[in-house]
Amino acid sequence: MMVETHSPEETVALGRRLGALLGAGDVVGLVGDLGAGKTQFTKGIALGLGVPDARIVTSPTFVLMNAYDGRVPLRHYDLYRVEAVDLESLSFFDLRASGATVIEWAEKAGDALGDRLEVRFEVTGETTRRITFKATGVRPEAIMKSLVISH
Repeated sequence: MMVETHSPEETVALGRRLGALLGAGDVVGLVGDLGAGKTQFTKGIALGLGVPDARIVTSPTFVLMNAYDGRVPLRHYDLYRVEAVDLESLSFFDLRASGATVIEWAEKAGDALGDRLEVRFEVTGETTRRITFKATGVRPEAIMKSLVISH
């Protein structure tokens, strides 16, 4: 599935639709260059999960993981500054089942993430983005199909 957004607000709105579909145990891996819209998309996911104010959502580049309370807890990881990814040391496997997980720079973790919805961001203009979704696993496939229907 591929979607084109034309503004940061549209990217947030798309993330919000996805967030409304997520539940505990779901993993979303974000891939794209700096400034491609990954954190804006995560703000939308947070809103869809019931986090009351997306302004509190920031990229956890230096702390590696931020947590937000919503109808389902959101764990937001950023692997940009991580050389060798050890998901165990980041409590990924311990926390995965208890909330929804979003991982920026997910390509650094590769298949260690297991079943996931991969979201790839491509900058196509000053404010436009091509966002491509790829599902790995049964649950991510169902989420992606529901997202297509709601789009």
